[in-house]
Amino acid sequence: MKKLLLTLAAALLLGAGAQAQIKNPMLWADVPDPDVIRVGDTFYLVSTTMHLMPGGPIMASKDLKNWETVGYIFDKLTDSPKYDLQEGTVYGRGQWATSLKYHDGKFWALLAPNEPGSMGDTYIFTAEKAEGPWTIHSRLRHFHDATLFFDEDGTPYVFFGTGEMCQLTSDLKGVVEGSLRHYFQREADERGLLEGTRVIKHNGTYYALLISHVYAPGRHRREVCYRTKDLNGTWEKNTVLESDFGGFSYLAQGTIVDTPEGDWYGVMFQDRGGVGRVLTLSPVRWIDGWPQLGDENGKVPETMRPYRSGMPEKGIVCSDDFSGEKLGLHWEWNHNPIDNAWSLKERPGFLRLKTNRVVENLYLAPNTLTQRMEGPTCSGYIAMDISKMKDGDCAGLAAFNGDSGVLTIKKQGKKSVLEMSEQKVSLTDREKAVTNVEVKVIETVDLSAAFKSQTSKSKSQIIYLRLDGDFQPGHHDVANFYYSLDGENWTKIGTENYRMIFDYRRFFMGTKFGIFNYATKKAGGYVDVDAFVYSKSEK
Repeated sequence: MKKLLLTLAAALLLGAGAQAQIKNPMLWADVPDPDVIRVGDTFYLVSTTMHLMPGGPIMASKDLKNWETVGYIFDKLTDSPKYDLQEGTVYGRGQWATSLKYHDGKFWALLAPNEPGSMGDTYIFTAEKAEGPWTIHSRLRHFHDATLFFDEDGTPYVFFGTGEMCQLTSDLKGVVEGSLRHYFQREADERGLLEGTRVIKHNGTYYALLISHVYAPGRHRREVCYRTKDLNGTWEKNTVLESDFGGFSYLAQGTIVDTPEGDWYGVMFQDRGGVGRVLTLSPVRWIDGWPQLGDENGKVPETMRPYRSGMPEKGIVCSDDFSGEKLGLHWEWNHNPIDNAWSLKERPGFLRLKTNRVVENLYLAPNTLTQRMEGPTCSGYIAMDISKMKDGDCAGLAAFNGDSGVLTIKKQGKKSVLEMSEQKVSLTDREKAVTNVEVKVIETVDLSAAFKSQTSKSKSQIIYLRLDGDFQPGHHDVANFYYSLDGENWTKIGTENYRMIFDYRRFFMGTKFGIFNYATKKAGGYVDVDAFVYSKSEK
């Protein structure tokens, strides 16, 4: 049955994505702060995942339409117990705005966690293959939203912050003394940071692309470009994209990338509410030596032709029957996982999530497993065996964010109940410590009688939990929740059209599917997840 359900879900995905054109958003999911490079015939993309582990996801595509996650730059970050949900958290912090480069036969990645003190020191990683394994090459001072750049003679530089740059030593382990400088000064109405620097060199000219926040009448968020022939000389400035798109506000921050034939594409992200920050694809036209993004009117197009045709359909959000020896690369844990508290081997074909320490709430629960949600609409459900839960255990499926809609199985003595609740976390600004979780229970169902009536000879207690997301413009980013005892007949539960939000002060990410199991009284219980079945539409 599980195999059939996953096959049907895959067929739905294939049918939804089989159209030839790329529909913007190119990736209608939370993929912020992109950097894109091409090596040979393959495009590689890196994005921000902050408190999710493993981090620094590397995605690959042959056609700029079908992307899949092929690796991560790191499995865990270990500079602080906050990464382990101890002594605070790193919600909305962690890995930010990674820069990806290929130089001298190796891949290089530079990232700086958005943290104070030594936690925010810059990492430089390197790998022989984009898929990894990646190793730490060096640690440097903090560089905000930085890009690594290798000149044609191999000299390395870092461009960062708002118009700052410096030269690195040839071994990439230090900063050349006296090289730190500003290469431009922002305009008077650019009162926000000019962030997300990406630097390329084309036909002997250096180009630095940045997002610009402007507050003058008639001006909007935009992508600007600075250029120069001499890194020590004067830089000129031009606006290369100022476009709204799809009923949402103006977009910017990203990069441009070329093809072997010499064509260019621009990849920029757009804030889209509850789903997060999504990626758009635009053509690039070189006009008077400037890379102008967008169509002939300077706007992000609704559709584009893929760079190559006939490529197999792939996606960054996937169904899973948990039959592999390793966890699929489409999954990420909330903060560092506790490795001995989950298993794919103890019950082959199932993901076992074991409780390992007593916590007060979902936001402190270790080993919550997540995937992105996608627009325009998507649906995901799990089949979970709850027969080995202990008194006080809480397990289920969430639309996980700072404000979460949550389906929770609660073990209360020998009784099992299902709750749909709305949960809202409060965090301190500095430590991101959880100070309060406001829980509003909307509906409760007693499952004990239902399980007793099951005629199966198995001692398993299987429940199906489903979450549907709708991110269509004008639909207000809503989720609806369902449960089933057979995987076929579904009962709606809880809030009608629960509103998912994007909140930059807490999680700073789009809403995720979250599978969880935690103990509130005593560790030692576990649940077995039989499958995660996913589908999306292209409405």
